[in-house]
Amino acid sequence: MTNSNDFKPGLTIQFEGGIYMILESQHVKPGKGAAIVKAKMKNLRTGSIVEKTFNAGVKVETAHIAKKTMQFLYNMGDTYYFMNMQDYEQIELDKSVIKEDAKFLKENLEVEIIFFEGEMLGMNLPDKVVMKVVHTEGAVKGNTTSSAMKDAELETGMTIKVPLFIEQGEEILVGTKDGKYVSRA
Repeated sequence: MTNSNDFKPGLTIQFEGGIYMILESQHVKPGKGAAIVKAKMKNLRTGSIVEKTFNAGVKVETAHIAKKTMQFLYNMGDTYYFMNMQDYEQIELDKSVIKEDAKFLKENLEVEIIFFEGEMLGMNLPDKVVMKVVHTEGAVKGNTTSSAMKDAELETGMTIKVPLFIEQGEEILVGTKDGKYVSRA
């Protein structure tokens, strides 16, 4: 059990049948009445973000989650296979669980998988991943603006905008939060 006064970012709780991670919390003492705690929380099952108000000092059930570093092996259709590097245990995840993160998965990428009592809740990708450019158009002669961008197809099938100087076959860093070009690898 956790006291609502002790909410801090990263804490995971069980609340109204869901598993939530506290993103922000604010202790508020109005002029009249009891103090309250405003919490911005992420539902780890659905990914939705909610804001809830708790009375100060209320006890809430703590959710003990486990994080395992696992290596992405391969996918067959919508089934993705991962291996725990400590005990070589393999798990399968459906694309419906991985959602948009699937476009960043390439062989041997290490990710952090989040579990709650054996239930897989989600996956944390590294902030940046190295991807190989498999197709891009050549730069147009005379186009020298510093912000000019062109499309590039990456090894996972994802297409992003890259600067004109990036060539086919190069490796680049891609941010996993926004899916944008960061730099050459």
